[in-house]
Amino acid sequence: MKKQIEIFTAGCPVCNPVVDMVKSLASETDSQVTVYDLVEQCESKECQDKVELYGVKRLPAVAVDGALLDCCKGGGITKESLLAAGIGGTN
Repeated sequence: MKKQIEIFTAGCPVCNPVVDMVKSLASETDSQVTVYDLVEQCESKECQDKVELYGVKRLPAVAVDGALLDCCKGGGITKESLLAAGIGGTN
């Protein structure tokens, strides 16, 4: 089953490298990556609903399989935290 990876961004110079890093680590065969640009919003309220559901308080933020990564709750997003979450790894 594919990992569902959701990236919450503001489309800014701080967020864009994280989007690029996640996309480069995620395998197309075992991951589905969705990017929500909160500045542009979604046609539906899906992105805002997920921000509230996951407790996103800062951007960029990454959720895997419906859970906000620990690195997005306090510290920054690193390659190591993405690999630990199974993005790009064999988990």
